Amino acid sequence: MKEFVSALPKTELHVHLIGSASADTVLELARRHPDIGVPTERDALHSFYEFTDFAHFIEVYVQVNRLVTEATDVTALVDGLATDLAGNGVRYAEVTVTPSAHLLMGLDPVELAEALTVGRTLARQRHGVEVAWVFDIAGSLGYRQGIATAEWVLAHRPAGTVGFGLGGNEVGVPRSKYSDPFRMAREGGLHLVPHAGETTGPETIWSALRDLHAERIGHGTSAADDPELLAHLAGEGIAVEVCPSSNIRTRAVRSLAEHPLPRLLDAGVPVTLATDDPGMFHTDLNSEYLLCHEHFGLGRSELADLARAGVHAAFCSSELKSALLGDIAAVERGEEGRTEAHHR
Repeated sequence: MKEFVSALPKTELHVHLIGSASADTVLELARRHPDIGVPTERDALHSFYEFTDFAHFIEVYVQVNRLVTEATDVTALVDGLATDLAGNGVRYAEVTVTPSAHLLMGLDPVELAEALTVGRTLARQRHGVEVAWVFDIAGSLGYRQGIATAEWVLAHRPAGTVGFGLGGNEVGVPRSKYSDPFRMAREGGLHLVPHAGETTGPETIWSALRDLHAERIGHGTSAADDPELLAHLAGEGIAVEVCPSSNIRTRAVRSLAEHPLPRLLDAGVPVTLATDDPGMFHTDLNSEYLLCHEHFGLGRSELADLARAGVHAAFCSSELKSALLGDIAAVERGEEGRTEAHHR
């Protein structure tokens, strides 16, 4: 099964640039900026990434973000992520970047866009990974930063920009609060992919659909508690980006035994598997697929279906979708060598 999962061509549609950073990358940045307070030794960093709850995770995430102060740091993060993605058979990734987190640290708006463009080029040239961007609002920063995020995206729009999102805390941050920046993004031709239903109930997902016109839902795990919502997501083909290890590590879900992923699949909801913040959660996409096999009993065909769902939910070209779907089918038939040759 490990060989099958490794060979399976994949998309990664829910991964945050900051949270993707490997331990080596974070340690290097922490040693450059010891005043930030992020541990500079590996064991201490591992303990630093033990989260008591979702709010604590956000605190740690913000602290790590403070290490990224230069455009070259951003490019290095993209290059490091692309290395990891390629090692997990990922051929296309939609990477979430929070512009305000970098701009408030002093990065120049133009330099941030250029750094992402350089990183995207390196990802393709060095690693064969097609990277696209989802730019999200940090919900806890408020409405004005939401507008500022939309304005930055529409003004700079780095190559590969496909989506607009909303992340961070859901408690006390109603989705409807950000209807204006989402309207701006929609009118600018961007796809809408807010987080919802990660740490709050189904009503947050309904709001993301009705108030923000969401086309995909980040996390969306609480949809399993609302039969009407499950039927709506399944009927409309609205995918949820499920990140099992993330949910457990942030205590958004208490245990794998209680994880709603099987209920989402049973209801016919399109599920795309993702890592969220793999560097912080000590995971990668292959591990998430294997987790679904080991804990949820998914076999080869079901895992291939997850990979296909990721392709169908992606905002990439129809040509890339066709190539990926063909290669997934080939791996499922046991023709791994053909897909490797095709990829090269």
